[in-house]
Amino acid sequence: MKTRLSAIEHNQQGFESLVSLHKQTKGCYINDVEIDMGRTSWLDADMCAALGALLYRLRHNLNEVNLINIPTTVKAILSKNGFLSHYGHEKVPDTYGTTISYKRFDVEDERYFSAYIEEEFIRRSEMPDMSPGLLKKFRESIFEIFSNAVLHSRTELGIFSCGQFFPRRGTLDFTLVDLGVGIQENVRRYEELELEPEEAIDWATRAGNTTKRKKIPGGLGLKLLCEFVDLNRGSIQIVSDAGYWRRQSSNTAKAKLDHPFPGTAVCLEINAADTQSYALESELTEGSIF
Repeated sequence: MKTRLSAIEHNQQGFESLVSLHKQTKGCYINDVEIDMGRTSWLDADMCAALGALLYRLRHNLNEVNLINIPTTVKAILSKNGFLSHYGHEKVPDTYGTTISYKRFDVEDERYFSAYIEEEFIRRSEMPDMSPGLLKKFRESIFEIFSNAVLHSRTELGIFSCGQFFPRRGTLDFTLVDLGVGIQENVRRYEELELEPEEAIDWATRAGNTTKRKKIPGGLGLKLLCEFVDLNRGSIQIVSDAGYWRRQSSNTAKAKLDHPFPGTAVCLEINAADTQSYALESELTEGSIF
């Protein structure tokens, strides 16, 4: 089978390109899948997490996957973050240190994910200044997204992540993806709520809303991240099933994708040009900025 891949940016249209690829290839089994990237004029590196998840799924179904005609600029980035090393290309040193490596984690790899997040994301110099208390909560919020992928999605194919610092944009982007049961199905199964996929995502982002059982707290991680990006002038996107949800500048946008995504993706964009210092309300002293 042969197919083409268009540009993949860190936005709704980028996910439209990915779900189109999934629709075309989801029935492939024991096949040769050739993906022509000649028209992939740009690929935001953090979106490798979502693309890599789809290609891993194809390989899991015993398909041979080949990426051809990769533009030079795209190849340069995807060679530095380690993505293309999974497809027969050598990894190139990241001289300027802008990448957060493309990784796949098994569901029991919590310790390795925690170390990866700490070393490649949390400690980056581009991160805004945070108090120790807020930094701890921020770290816990990122880890809760991983835990949600383990507990809620019941994925058997793992969890995928990647990120990138874009100096010209002044943004630090990080994306985490699973290939399990989506948010809509979990809300239906555990809460008996019949919601459209984008409305199910919106429900899951509200504090206290969770499909975790046995009185395990949940929902606070996404709430804290939403509050932080509002102040930081960043953004957060969530895609699950055919639902698309975005939070930016204290405004929420929801839409339905043309085709479903086979899992859940959470994309965080940090405004690295932000010079403010942040703290939890409980840590504030006179003269602090929140």
